[in-house]
Amino acid sequence: MQKRTFLTRSVAAVAFAGLGLAMSGCTTTTGAAKPSSAAVKTEIEQGAYTTLERLYKEVKGSRELVHKANGVLVFPNVVAAGLVVGGEYGKGVLRTGGQTADYYSVASVSVGFQAGAQSKAVVLLFMSREALDKFRNGKGWTAGVDGSVALIKVGANGEVDTNTANNPVQAFVLTNAGLMANLNLEGTKISKLDL
Repeated sequence: MQKRTFLTRSVAAVAFAGLGLAMSGCTTTTGAAKPSSAAVKTEIEQGAYTTLERLYKEVKGSRELVHKANGVLVFPNVVAAGLVVGGEYGKGVLRTGGQTADYYSVASVSVGFQAGAQSKAVVLLFMSREALDKFRNGKGWTAGVDGSVALIKVGANGEVDTNTANNPVQAFVLTNAGLMANLNLEGTKISKLDL
């Protein structure tokens, strides 16, 4: 039993070291000064605007669904990287009533065959006031634990399937190839940023 525990811990340590090396290759900054909070907020806001405009263009009915939501949380650039053990991280903005409410980070860890890095945009819609309040009043929020998230389905006509778009928290996930339809967000941790 001790040999198995040692082996498991050794594999995990090597995998996390590999993940650290893979993630360090994804950075575009040097050892220069850290960007100001205002610069980070501006980058997130611009990315969120671009993400929503792309969503509206690619998915018919998405604009109407977004406008019905009590809150919209947009993560314009969630980067995933890994080698056996993978991780994802991104920063986003919560909008309520068309105005910025707060900034958040999203993170998750996965284990399994994976190599490389990729990016996606995630848009969470809080359709009920209760779901939004529970999200905002918590000290962190984990999909599948603090609330279930339904991935929005698009029908054969390219429009949002309103028959399935009735969960309190719904999500669109966009990659460079378009809308993702077979993704599980369970275990994804969202935390408020102090910007």
